[in-house]
Amino acid sequence: MRPVYLDNNATTRTDPEVVAAMLPYFTERYGNASSGHAFGATAADGVRLARRQVQALLGAGHDHEIVFTSGGTEANSTAILSALESQPGRDEIVTTAVEHPAVLALVAHLEKTRGIKVHVVGVDGDGRLDMDDFERALGPRTALVSVMWANNETGSLFPVEALARQARAAGALFHTDAVQGVGRLPLRLQDTAIDMLSLSGHKLHGPKGIGGLYLRKGVAFRPLLRGGRQERGRRAGTENVPGIVGLGRAAELAARYLETEQGWIGGLRDRLEQGVLARIGHARVLGNLADRLPNTACIAFDYVDADAVLLMLDRAGIAVSSGSACASGGMEPSHVLRAMRVPAGAIRGAIRFSFSRDSAGPDVDAVLDTLPDIIGRLRAASPLWRDRTPTFA
Repeated sequence: MRPVYLDNNATTRTDPEVVAAMLPYFTERYGNASSGHAFGATAADGVRLARRQVQALLGAGHDHEIVFTSGGTEANSTAILSALESQPGRDEIVTTAVEHPAVLALVAHLEKTRGIKVHVVGVDGDGRLDMDDFERALGPRTALVSVMWANNETGSLFPVEALARQARAAGALFHTDAVQGVGRLPLRLQDTAIDMLSLSGHKLHGPKGIGGLYLRKGVAFRPLLRGGRQERGRRAGTENVPGIVGLGRAAELAARYLETEQGWIGGLRDRLEQGVLARIGHARVLGNLADRLPNTACIAFDYVDADAVLLMLDRAGIAVSSGSACASGGMEPSHVLRAMRVPAGAIRGAIRFSFSRDSAGPDVDAVLDTLPDIIGRLRAASPLWRDRTPTFA
């Protein structure tokens, strides 16, 4: 059986067309994009093209609204810290309980070390935002609202365009961590009130170590990295030209394949979910099933340990996840699933399957052929299962 990779929310395979676009910038067009000679000009041309390619994918109004970073974490940090520094008298942040650790760890640090007040808005059992709580959290001291576009564990979508309008009405800036959404959802940022958006190349078949921050024209800004005048003074440091070129090409390809992401990949996800639930009892799909990414399925199984499931699937040549890769390896249940109040008997048995345009029907077949036996064997060996009160019918 060919290896099955269904962990694309952790990272995607770099598309061969992306690799081909990058290679000349290592070996032939290797100049520093900030240099004033022909080698530098050639590299700068590659950066300019990439900026336009990312602009087109995001539906931004101008290519200068794109700032290249080392990835999503840097883009998130830049947006949050800039919003606080550029708005004297505003010292509060509104975010959600299910954000990526790249946001939650930073705002917790700011709360502890700088006295910033952080309002963490909860979600319901399906991962939907508590809108009443959100509205109460907004106030005259709100500097920034930061809400992810799509949750990395469940795929649940948030109404960020409406939330951005509410933030603007309160005089606050709005940032969205769209690392999971860019390339999987149609975007037209110029028609929204979104001020800042983070993205990462390796989530859309680009290289690792490169990302971007959309910064709406006219938004007050303070750079995170200071030094040289790269990125129009908004992000110092020699440009990662091969990575930037790769991100640009990945963005161009993502726009081409966007309809595939919405349709065919969503069909694979649905077939997987239906097949798993038909073959395995006491399981449930988690998240907002009416409004989520087309590629993501998070399924909780009563009274099994997700790490044991992952190990046995890996031995069978199937790669999945027990949550976001950035949070894996710990014994604590996912903060996302805790915020959703997933029952104790199921919270440690949640498995995330995430598809990409590289996925195919045989991948679904392999999971459906393998997973029921694994769940059955683990449950048979579990005293908790023998003495259970099932969570899911």
